[in-house]
Amino acid sequence: MAKAHDITGVAAPLPINNLDTDQIMPKQFLLGIDKTGLARGLLYDLRFDSEGRARDRFVLNQDAYRDAKILIGGANFGCGSSREHAVWGLQQAGFEAVIAPSYGEIFYFNAANNRLLLVVLPPDQIEALVREIEHGENKPLTIDVDGQVVHSPSGQRYAFDLPARQKQMLVEGLDMIGMTLRDADAIDAFEQRHWAANPWSRIDLPAQRARMAQREAQER
Repeated sequence: MAKAHDITGVAAPLPINNLDTDQIMPKQFLLGIDKTGLARGLLYDLRFDSEGRARDRFVLNQDAYRDAKILIGGANFGCGSSREHAVWGLQQAGFEAVIAPSYGEIFYFNAANNRLLLVVLPPDQIEALVREIEHGENKPLTIDVDGQVVHSPSGQRYAFDLPARQKQMLVEGLDMIGMTLRDADAIDAFEQRHWAANPWSRIDLPAQRARMAQREAQER
């Protein structure tokens, strides 16, 4: 996976408090059995009217923000149900980060596990960022992941905290599996100790499969 030492791009203002995952990814887009095609459903009921026509005044339908990589949200962003599709939809639509005063807890950890950066800034700083970008001047904003600083288009700097695990995943280009495999030796050592102390708990999968195959052959 790509390493993310910094994220630079146009930021779109969407300062709606309590924007829940049902709004971020409506239920009608959860019918697939894989992760594909979710960009179309992102914020669908806000982007389109009941006839499927684009709402011209909605921020992501405006030319200045169509290619935005960063979303500036309101408080309690991503509250509601635990659907991971909300994170996948944001990523498939090109978003690499969200900046907001606070997040729904499950959404926050879903985002961290999928390498979608969530930045927490105080409400007054969020308001200042929104004022800078809401006029659609298309000026980029930069999030320095290493330094944990947001650089606004006008040059303002806003520091933020980032859990060490999430930062490592972003900077080193690791997903959850990659993070786990970093501890492969320790996991293997634990398994060996456990099986040595509890040999009865170890399952010989090849032997078990062979016994099952033999049993099925006998029953035919």
